Parts: sequence; structure tokens; C-alpha cells
Amino acid sequence: MISLWKFFLLLLTLSLALAASQDPSSNEMKVLRTLTPVNVTNANVRQSLWFAMQEYNKHSEDKHVFLVTKILQAQLQITDRLEYLIDAEIARSTCRKPVSEDEGCMIEKNAKLGKKLYCNFWVRTLPWNGEFTVIEEHCKDV
Repeated sequence: MISLWKFFLLLLTLSLALAASQDPSSNEMKVLRTLTPVNVTNANVRQSLWFAMQEYNKHSEDKHVFLVTKILQAQLQITDRLEYLIDAEIARSTCRKPVSEDEGCMIEKNAKLGKKLYCNFWVRTLPWNGEFTVIEEHCKDV
């Protein structure tokens, strides 16, 4: 009986030591794999960029929807999630907000109305759970 009691005491001590060794105030993600290039045709890259563009268009004050014209590069970092850093060129479309699903949006060709941006999107995801979060977004005129 004593040995069983010692075993439970040991488990309790180990549990407390583990809990005490973690610093919840640091709020830092442990990087398991640093940024490495991935193919821009990768399904997770495209899904992450689609989500980032939905968020961009939702928060943009422009009256038109922006579309991706070119994915320049993508990188993957692994923490407790997959994190994609995606560089893309986007442009104003002919569609005004809100867009219906059957509307065929095209890139605006009129030089006076057209606008192109170079954007960096940092997206944290668990694609198999459908969880996506845009961590950072930076866009500038081309």
C-alpha cells in the first residue's frame, strides 16, 4: 500500500513541476520548424490565401473587391499550427461589394480605376479543422 502511495505522490510532484516550468505570461509560440519555402500551388497555401483575401476584402474601405493576380512566394513555419507567410500581388476587380457568388469578377483594366497592391499575409492555420487566422497583413501600392 505504501508503494502505491509513493507512486501517486511522485505523479503529483511531476505534474506540479511540469506546470510550474511553463510560463503562460511569455505568450510565445515554440517554433518547431523555421520558415522554409513551399510551392505556391500547395493546397494549404491556396486555402490560406483565400482566407486572407476574404479578410482583406471584409476590412478594406475600398468599394471594390480585390483579387489575387499572382502568388509571388510562400513560406511555411511550424509551431503548434501551420503558419504561412505568403507574398502576393492583388488588384482591384470590376465587382463592387458585396459580391454575389454567381458574379464573374474580373481584374479592372481601366487605368483610372485599376489599382495593384503588393501584400504580405501571415496566416496561422489548422487546415484539417478549418481554423484560419490572419496574424499580419501588410500591403503597399505597386
